[in-house]
Amino acid sequence: MARFEPLKFDAAEWAKALAASPDRIPHQSPAYLSFLAEDQRGRLVLAALKDGDEVLGYFTGLIVRKLGFKILGSPFRGWSTPYMGFNLRPDVPRRVPIAALSEFAFQRLGCIHVEVTDSHVSLADIEGLGFGHEVHATIINDLTLSQETLFNHMNSYRRRDLRRAEKHGVVIEEAHDDAFADEFAAQFKDVFAKQGMVPHFGAQRVRALVRHLEPAGGLLRLRARAPGGECIATGIFIGLEPAAFYWAGASWRQHQHLHPNELLQWYAMRYWKARGMKSYNFAGTMDFKRRFGGAESSTLMIFKSRFRLLSRLRTRALPIHWAILRLRRKFKSATRKGADTPPRDETG
Repeated sequence: MARFEPLKFDAAEWAKALAASPDRIPHQSPAYLSFLAEDQRGRLVLAALKDGDEVLGYFTGLIVRKLGFKILGSPFRGWSTPYMGFNLRPDVPRRVPIAALSEFAFQRLGCIHVEVTDSHVSLADIEGLGFGHEVHATIINDLTLSQETLFNHMNSYRRRDLRRAEKHGVVIEEAHDDAFADEFAAQFKDVFAKQGMVPHFGAQRVRALVRHLEPAGGLLRLRARAPGGECIATGIFIGLEPAAFYWAGASWRQHQHLHPNELLQWYAMRYWKARGMKSYNFAGTMDFKRRFGGAESSTLMIFKSRFRLLSRLRTRALPIHWAILRLRRKFKSATRKGADTPPRDETG
């Protein structure tokens, strides 16, 4: 029976092992794992999946503490990380590491909860193993297509917006300076303020990402400038052959009519295509992303708690969390409308 054995993290050795894994993604790279460990103040977990002495694959994750308890994420929501999970030999089904995960997380590591989002996991892989699941969808563009085909696959409105951005004189530049993190954070705050919310991270996380990933060559930072030279939008993208991902982006509301965000994405797609990436993952399915013409793909986030009560609490807490956010947005919108409405004349 397959089992996990913890490994000491050695960046050079892990890079070598990862390079031999056809299912590798940027979020499993040594640089990204080091970034996560620093950003989340967690303990990195690297483990080999073995059957006897034979290595079948690997698992990457991070142990963090909540209310004094250890929980294992690969990844967790809020990490700005859509996927992690397993790296397996092509002949090894995902069900094999999932079946070994409970003992590893709960008995070997002493955790009380584990969550994994691996883009190759299916419902059949978790059947009968006691895992709950959520379905997360995303849009993926095929970068093996020609640039002309990629452009023509876009929604007609998206093609129009790209032409308008260029006509307006918006210029995209690759950023390598220290000011970028603060520019992004200010714009990101404005994006959330539009929805009556507060961003869950800021410049500090961006600086940590840059510090770890830029020397390894897996990071693209872009800045969009208006004709007058003002920075009006920013974008962050990561890549590790064969896949590139959208990490985060932001812009000033008053300049969105210039369509800088659209131009940032198109630049990034062409950048990663030129560097041999086979796919570009938008990490989400909002309409803005759909209009770039990619295909929708669904991924399972699987979770399990050592105690059933924890799983029930987690399942119930998430809908409540989103309901509260929706109510906050509705209340703010109603308040704004009320402030804009002239007082009713009660004298007539």
